[in-house]
Amino acid sequence: MASSRKVIELFYDVVSPYSWLGFEVMCRYRNVWNIDLKLRPALLGGIMQGSGNKPPGLVPNKFLYMTTDLHRLAQYFQVPISPPADPFEAMFEKGSLSAMRFVAAVQEREVGGDKQVEQVSRELWMRIWSQDKDITQPASLSEAAMKAGLSACEVEELLKLSTSKEIKDKLKRSTQEALDHRAFGFPLAVCHVNGKAEVFFGSDRFELIAHCIGEKWMGPQPAAAKL
Repeated sequence: MASSRKVIELFYDVVSPYSWLGFEVMCRYRNVWNIDLKLRPALLGGIMQGSGNKPPGLVPNKFLYMTTDLHRLAQYFQVPISPPADPFEAMFEKGSLSAMRFVAAVQEREVGGDKQVEQVSRELWMRIWSQDKDITQPASLSEAAMKAGLSACEVEELLKLSTSKEIKDKLKRSTQEALDHRAFGFPLAVCHVNGKAEVFFGSDRFELIAHCIGEKWMGPQPAAAKL
């Protein structure tokens, strides 16, 4: 008899390149491991403020290391990360509040899965962390969403919804839930195993996640590993 599927919640923000790595790997494994992956868009700025943490981009030596580290990780995980020309502006001056509210709106309206949430999130990461494009303006969000397969009418509705109190509260709740799991950064994977929440931070804990849920880590490209 097959064991029951383990629920893994993945808290993320598209302003975070490390979240993109964790997101892509977990999406690759969602049909390989016996898991039910729950995508949890949240706000990294709220996590930093709520936990008292300081972003690595604000610590000079961490920022220099991050630049080199992301280049290596992009190659290893095969995710097309190319930092924007001005990472400080993209991450801290512009931020991702409007983008994450938009993703939350997509999630609120999507029925029967989270394919749209996955695709819209990916397109937003592509814009900020691969193409050096804006993710704050309505036109930018529209372009990303339509590239993800949404219609112009759907996008117009979602843009309106994203500014509503309903969605603002939804994003706040998700961020608070991550803080309740003692989050201090993203990505944050919460594995629910035998009635207990096991929390993993970062994009370098996949072997431990696999061990925790009784699965096998087959590297960043499990489909290729199985051939």
